[in-house]
Amino acid sequence: MVERADINGPDPIDIAVGLRLRTLRKSRGMSQEQLGRALGITFQQIQKYERGTNRISASMLVKSARALAVAPTSLLPEEGEPAPKSPAIMALIAQLRGAEELIESYSRIKSPRLRRALLQMSRSLANEEVGSAKEPVEAA
Repeated sequence: MVERADINGPDPIDIAVGLRLRTLRKSRGMSQEQLGRALGITFQQIQKYERGTNRISASMLVKSARALAVAPTSLLPEEGEPAPKSPAIMALIAQLRGAEELIESYSRIKSPRLRRALLQMSRSLANEEVGSAKEPVEAA
């Protein structure tokens, strides 16, 4: 049985399915708009599916799999795979622009020393922003 941290929030399985949909879509170089057009729905609906805020019906799951040229089971959590431990974190990853890319990049860093340095830098930046008047950051 899957436990939910927040009865009003997205179900962890819906979040997992949405993340798989997003990962497969991106790996195909497909935009949300392109996938939406292929499915006859709006890109906003694709966003909701990818965040897990709207559940994907069985028929839409099959249509999505066909549009992505994968088996429908590719969008489902594998047998025995635990549901995400923190639905709130999974939802943040799905909603915050760049979060997924940041995690993917971080996971490719082989050096533990460099990973610690990046983590420390992100903590410092977050603490600095909280302590500052949130001045606009200039583009590099």
